[in-house]
Amino acid sequence: MENIIAEEYNDCHSSMIVDLENKLEAEYMGGSWGLAAGINLHGCNPGLVQDAEAIKDFVVQLCELIDMKRFGECVVVNFGEDPKVSGFSMTQLIETSLISGHFVNATNDIYLDVFSCKYYKPSVVVEFAKKFFEAQDYTYYFKIRK
Repeated sequence: MENIIAEEYNDCHSSMIVDLENKLEAEYMGGSWGLAAGINLHGCNPGLVQDAEAIKDFVVQLCELIDMKRFGECVVVNFGEDPKVSGFSMTQLIETSLISGHFVNATNDIYLDVFSCKYYKPSVVVEFAKKFFEAQDYTYYFKIRK
């Protein structure tokens, strides 16, 4: 099974995603370099999207949840001249790679990426991020990197 990609919409946790994650884990254990997940959270709580300390707290809790060891401090920077895209950007090095994200003020949307050469379940990241930021809906994908 090469290049497993899965996408899920609007809070429907289907058995297809669970099946794909099980196949994903089996393939990953068979000799992959890493696992990438991209999570798009829509209509999040603006009080959290626009709060650097909340974003840092999210990263600490996420790393504990998926058993990733943080390397250094989480960097959260607010920038952007164009109101369509301005907001916080976040990076957190982990011993097995990187967690990053962009938090858009205008829409209260979040674009989160998790890449690690240590296996984790993408659905765990999605569910935690959705709950933490109080997202109205989301989409996500995951893919094995070889």
